[in-house]
Amino acid sequence: MSTGTRTARAQDAQERTDRLEVAASVLALLADRTRLALMERLGRGEADVTTLTEACGAARPSVSQHLAKLRLAGLVTTRKDGRRVVYALRHGHLRRLVDEAMNVADHQIGSLPPHD
Repeated sequence: MSTGTRTARAQDAQERTDRLEVAASVLALLADRTRLALMERLGRGEADVTTLTEACGAARPSVSQHLAKLRLAGLVTTRKDGRRVVYALRHGHLRRLVDEAMNVADHQIGSLPPHD
């Protein structure tokens, strides 16, 4: 095996490792009920903190802290609208990811045996 081939394979392995690490960190952020609820609501369009607080049922300070984490992770963007800060998902892939997680939940709930 040539040195170039070994180098290319090592680079491919490192890129895969990097991708897995980033994907795991995104999923870890979404593994919180409040953040998942925020992402689900933002999947339907832009919203301010008041709207997001109502949508997820958490206290405003908690919502603000979760939004800050999502923003710092690059999952949501912000823009000013007068005095309001409006949040949006950074990309459509995130909406699809959250939608698929909710679909899995629907399947899990649908396959549970009835309660007695």
